[in-house]
Amino acid sequence: MQAKVAVLRTTPKSIIKDYQKLLNLVKTERLLKNKKKRIVVKLNLSWSLYFPACSTQPWQLEGVLKFLREKGYENIIAVEDQTVVTNTWKGAYGNKWLPILEKYGVEFIPLPNIDWIEFKPKTKLLAFYKLFDKIIIPEIYPKSYIVHLPTMKTHGHSVTTGAVKNAFGGLIPRYRHHAHKYMHEILADLVALQKEIFSGMLNVIDGTVAGDGAGPRTMKPRILNLILASSDPVAIDAVAARIMGFEPLEIDYLRICNELKLGVADFEKIKIVGMEKEKVEKMNFGFKTKKSPIIFFDQLLRKGTMRFTFLHNILFHSPLFKLFIWASALYHDFIWYPTIGKYRIWKFMQTPWGKLWKKYPFGEYPKNTYLREWDIY
Repeated sequence: MQAKVAVLRTTPKSIIKDYQKLLNLVKTERLLKNKKKRIVVKLNLSWSLYFPACSTQPWQLEGVLKFLREKGYENIIAVEDQTVVTNTWKGAYGNKWLPILEKYGVEFIPLPNIDWIEFKPKTKLLAFYKLFDKIIIPEIYPKSYIVHLPTMKTHGHSVTTGAVKNAFGGLIPRYRHHAHKYMHEILADLVALQKEIFSGMLNVIDGTVAGDGAGPRTMKPRILNLILASSDPVAIDAVAARIMGFEPLEIDYLRICNELKLGVADFEKIKIVGMEKEKVEKMNFGFKTKKSPIIFFDQLLRKGTMRFTFLHNILFHSPLFKLFIWASALYHDFIWYPTIGKYRIWKFMQTPWGKLWKKYPFGEYPKNTYLREWDIY
């Protein structure tokens, strides 16, 4: 089995044109054949506040939507979920998505506001039923096309994050933090589920500026000037991992997916288009995954109490869990972001990509910011 991943170098001046070229290289019109079928654009929100490489970039969203509209795709919606530490509307505004969606006539629908239905997969899953009694998915998903728009970055729970983990926020409701116990197995399950749910898939990773270190939020922005696309979420994540400096088959979720033939994580078996494979093979930006204090203590307490059911339930399945949410908000939004984060943002804004980001408008803050509440426990 061989997968194909398109990789292109780009610049702030050519980024929109380069996205058009990128999507042609992976033959998007063959992947998403029916131009009247619904396309669900799954955005990537790792922080309600803007931080470089954290969430779907405005030029990434514009490049993809421009391509789809110009090729005649009619039924496009954009979605994103919320977590216990993010707000969907605040994130859509802060990351400048809303004016772009309006420009291309694409409705933004927070996933909490969509009805979710039970889905019974034919595939045997590794970990879902260890955590959840049943699988529920947004009712708009079955038989739709899915387009994932993640960024290239590290992640304290999964080493790297990209196309595979972007489904994490779209296939498990707000209580998905429980999946941290079996993160890599759950990620493999998500790939298997998507193969049954969707009619076709396109994955587009923005690596114009990537995140190194304690991802997915408290990172060091690294300018890479790269964009990637593929129909195979495993292969594109493997190539992104290789570029960052990791051996893909040493990352558990990629290894598991490769062993189960859910996708190709063996770099030698991946066809690179848009750039010579030798050049991609030689890339190694030396990224190192670190853990923020929040992720460190989450893993310490969550995995450390798994054998002690009563204690584990008290910590993670009761209102006491709100203390962890409060601690995360305090650390990320009120300690790290105004100090270290603001300085790194300031440095990024001096770069050509930072200057391009400034050119995109925020637009008006939405008047209707209703989000349906989920039981987070």
